[in-house]
Amino acid sequence: MQFILKPSPFCILDEIDAPLDDANIDRFTRILQDFSRDTQFIVVTHNKRTMESAETLYGVTMQEEGISKLVSVRFNEDFDLAAHN
Repeated sequence: MQFILKPSPFCILDEIDAPLDDANIDRFTRILQDFSRDTQFIVVTHNKRTMESAETLYGVTMQEEGISKLVSVRFNEDFDLAAHN
């Protein structure tokens, strides 16, 4: 309740969604979207459903042995993937 009354400018959540099933992941991501009006969330996750709800993804890849590279993807608009007639 304290977080609702006095939101933080940012919040880091590390693998908080790991024990959740799909239904609770959906609830979790809806809550994050609601709270993100006032707070910027940094979520460390391996969960595909949580990543799908993000506006921006950051990841680390190793294309060459011993050389790590930061990768980011920002989602600015909704895309309609259905075929148009």
